[in-house]
Amino acid sequence: QVQLVESGGGLVQAGDSLRLSCAASGFAFTTYAMGWFRQAPGKEREFVGRINSSGGSAAYADSVKGRFTISRDNAKNTVYLQMNSLKPEDTAVYYCAAAPPLTARYAYWGQGTQVTVSS
Repeated sequence: QVQLVESGGGLVQAGDSLRLSCAASGFAFTTYAMGWFRQAPGKEREFVGRINSSGGSAAYADSVKGRFTISRDNAKNTVYLQMNSLKPEDTAVYYCAAAPPLTARYAYWGQGTQVTVSS
């Protein structure tokens, strides 16, 4: 069955870095665009960034642009979110999601990993 499993979250201090991973299985990963989203307590889920199926193109929310980088290893069916210069407002549960070819909607979602940034 389809699985997206995030890992790498934790508690860090402002200014630190973290790298999240999302291991995918059960679908044609190399043909799917992959996205990262986050949800802070009491707030709606928000888009963080997206990478196309080949890994050649990525887009980011303004709030993370220049600090976060999405990459993927199609040989390992894994997508990454490198987060640098973390801020307390980056505290959230981070989710990865998979979008089928030629669609903008996300069909599959992971269970999320908690990132907490202390000031």
